[in-house]
Amino acid sequence: MKKLIATIRNWEAWPFWLIYLPLVPVWGWYMLKSRAVWFFTPSNPKLTFGGMDGEPKKEMYDLLPTQLYPTTFNVLPADSIQNILQKLTAYKIEYPFIVKPEMGGQGILFRKIDTQQDLEHYHSLVPVEYIVQRMVQYPMEVSVFHIRYPNQQTGTVTGFLHKIPLQVVGDGMHTLYQLVMQHPKGKKRIGELHSKHKDNWDTIIAKGEKYILSYAANHNRGAHFVDLRNEIDDKLVALFDKISIDIDDFFYGRYDIMCNSIDDLKQGKNFSILEYNGCGAEPNHFYDTGYTLKQAHKEILKHWKALYEICSINKSRGIKPWSFGRGLKFRKDTKALYKIMKDADKKIN
Repeated sequence: MKKLIATIRNWEAWPFWLIYLPLVPVWGWYMLKSRAVWFFTPSNPKLTFGGMDGEPKKEMYDLLPTQLYPTTFNVLPADSIQNILQKLTAYKIEYPFIVKPEMGGQGILFRKIDTQQDLEHYHSLVPVEYIVQRMVQYPMEVSVFHIRYPNQQTGTVTGFLHKIPLQVVGDGMHTLYQLVMQHPKGKKRIGELHSKHKDNWDTIIAKGEKYILSYAANHNRGAHFVDLRNEIDDKLVALFDKISIDIDDFFYGRYDIMCNSIDDLKQGKNFSILEYNGCGAEPNHFYDTGYTLKQAHKEILKHWKALYEICSINKSRGIKPWSFGRGLKFRKDTKALYKIMKDADKKIN
């Protein structure tokens, strides 16, 4: 009984669908008001499906100035290892680097590649197009949720987080397995983590050494979030207003960023945008930061209202929502691709 009560109270660990289930009628109401099932697609007009799901990352990178994101190139499953190695040299990308699918999310197929052997193993098992990206060495990863209405020059930052990847710190006495079992989030992912770290599973981690268990700093990959709402100010808002205005397309979504420090970020220096997640971005600042479920629902509804209003403005400017048939086919194709990627993800250490 105690375990059941603890599970009920720990709503942050509930499945995504269960957290959002009570809010479904509100989403349905926006569909009715818009007379469109895919009413959200005009939110970010240059992103496929408005960035709700299944959008190619290349779209986002092509819209950003090259100096704002890490050096990146795409790889097809049919490409030879020799061709990839030549591109690594041409783009001056050294080990370690990051690989992730061209279309994806939730940390699926996201890996750090340390050696050519790692690359060959990954490439041999990934059946979809993927991205090779220079690893950013800045010490902080943050996310910034930015909203700007199309008819306004000034937007708002509704969420600002420091994202700490799932990790353990060695004490010179315990093995990696023992440290994972002591970690409140790690012990719940024991099967997945053993598969990825089995070579070091019985190794004693040196005292003070940080061992990263997942480089994908996502909630569903066990990352810890630290609320930075007190750091939101005019400088931070102005920076992301400028980025969105220069692109003239990003109206609603979340930036995932590596930076040297919060102060440097506000000054527009020493940072790199890893990704921009469009209208499918979750306002994830209610995780790990003291929100009750009721407060989290209130935050979600606030963002959905802004999403609907942005789409209405863009619709009035001639940007129509996707047709039902087009959206249905896209969702079906995306779901099938996700299944392929999830199956491949399980095979890669």
